Amino acid sequence: MTIKTSAIKSMTAYARGQFSDENSSLEWELRSVNHRYLDVSMHLPSALLSHQNEFKEQVRHALKRGKIEAKLSYESTATSSYDITINEGQVKALLDVHRQIEALSKKPVSLLAMDILNWKGVIETPPTDLSDIAKQAQRLLGKTLDDLIATRLREGQQLSHFITLRCNEIETIVQSIRVRRKEVLFALREKVLKRIADLDLTLDENRLEQELVIQAQRLDVTEEIDRLSAHIQEVTLVLQRKDAVGRRLDFLMQELNREVNTLGSKSNDSKTTQAVVDLKVLIEQMREQVQNIE
Repeated sequence: MTIKTSAIKSMTAYARGQFSDENSSLEWELRSVNHRYLDVSMHLPSALLSHQNEFKEQVRHALKRGKIEAKLSYESTATSSYDITINEGQVKALLDVHRQIEALSKKPVSLLAMDILNWKGVIETPPTDLSDIAKQAQRLLGKTLDDLIATRLREGQQLSHFITLRCNEIETIVQSIRVRRKEVLFALREKVLKRIADLDLTLDENRLEQELVIQAQRLDVTEEIDRLSAHIQEVTLVLQRKDAVGRRLDFLMQELNREVNTLGSKSNDSKTTQAVVDLKVLIEQMREQVQNIE
């Protein structure tokens, strides 16, 4: 079985994107780990919280599975040129309260201008239009997602290579079991005949043949071997698909494991039993890696 270029993606990746100009600096950090579904969590500066749904939708459009943690850092580097505006009504109210406190205490109470300025609502900041910043953040998120997907593809290629090698090993073992079954059935026949000879019994040949056929049918694993080969072929085909294949591969791992368990239950040969153990190890190795595939 040859190893081909695969389009599958890993769910484990990291990417960072940065942008800066004379007015602002932006940075996206994206972390992705395996997850049954697509789970997106956003950590945004308060000034851009209103755009959270837009950013999430952008991530959902690009990715199919994985737990995604997206963090946006924003810093304004523009020099402020507006004048400070005072909320006169707020200042008058504070001064009135100050005079009331002095009247009640019957002694002067210190009130500095800086105390008034530090009071919430005294200084009015003109609203800032962040629509351009939000658009730039979306463009930067798109580029960062492209980097994340490229990383997931590279990781996916390595996973595909790993799984294909294990499939090759499984195919080799399965074929060796197929060949050995003839030896096992022949050894069973010889064993039964030897026991009969040792007991010095006279049996009906037809009845003996019938019993041997029944025993052979009980130990017949042709279906299991055929299904194992078919599942391995399906795994290699799935690895070439361009859509999300993680769940399909996980299902195939379950099917492989089921057939191997049946094969082991029918085995009455030490070498076949050892081969079954080797198959289980290989399937478990693949299953662990499949958990990281989108």
